[in-house]
Amino acid sequence: MTMTIFKHFLFFSLVATTLLVSSPANAQHQIVPLTIQPSWVLDYPPFRIAGNLYYVGSDDLACYLITTPKGHILINTGVAGSDTMIRRHVEALGFKFRDIRILLTSHAHFDHVGAMAAIKKETKAKMMVEEEDVPVMEDGGNSDFDFGGIGFLFEPVQVDRKLHDRDSILLGGMKIEVLHHPGHTKGASSFFFTVKDDKNSYRVLIANIPTILSETKLPSMPTYPNVEKDYTYTLDTMPKLQFDLWFAAHTGQFHLKEKHHPGDPYNPMAFADRPGYDAELKERQEAFAKRVKDTNK
Repeated sequence: MTMTIFKHFLFFSLVATTLLVSSPANAQHQIVPLTIQPSWVLDYPPFRIAGNLYYVGSDDLACYLITTPKGHILINTGVAGSDTMIRRHVEALGFKFRDIRILLTSHAHFDHVGAMAAIKKETKAKMMVEEEDVPVMEDGGNSDFDFGGIGFLFEPVQVDRKLHDRDSILLGGMKIEVLHHPGHTKGASSFFFTVKDDKNSYRVLIANIPTILSETKLPSMPTYPNVEKDYTYTLDTMPKLQFDLWFAAHTGQFHLKEKHHPGDPYNPMAFADRPGYDAELKERQEAFAKRVKDTNK
């Protein structure tokens, strides 16, 4: 695994003063300056993954566009300022940025929702978030159970719909099922849906891999009393999921660059990697078991 996969390497570079960030999404907020990994903002050429599912993210921070005749769905945005890159990617694929109708996120951390406010402002899309992550989205990360209490970590975003486990998101013939996989954040979620091309249909899982942050304290924290219980549930549930293709919020988690190189021809089955998924979860299970053991010493 690369260093960028693990959120416990998101070191906060706090300085004596906060950085004033001017966002077109809302009034200006003072955003706490955070360390940005170079791979988070390094461009990666957009491409068609399978059917009406497209990759529009960066070298490490995965963002997904699901297109429909009634508008499009965007999952994750990367860090603040990534809206420019995403717009460029969407348009390079032949779609209109302003046709994005729904915004989703795997979880409410600044490296996945940093550009959400800007995109919502420009497109008027509806922000939909699992209920437990709604407060974090709306206060810019200040109520995050690990990193909160120090101010705005990203531009706050007003949530239009609270999501729950097994909820359906419908648009233009697409149905996306929400799978609540808490632990990494309280509202961390995976998304399950089917896409089709002229030959096949593919069951797709965009998995929220349950990385355990170094800041997270087991078995409980005042800000997250059920954290160990939630990780236990998620790590028991996720290995049972069935799918054809899988992806995640960080490209290193599903080894994007081993499966696709810029300019490669359309090949959905490059992402049919059940062994890789199982190995990724096994690593998380082992890390969790070690943390629990160390806690009980």
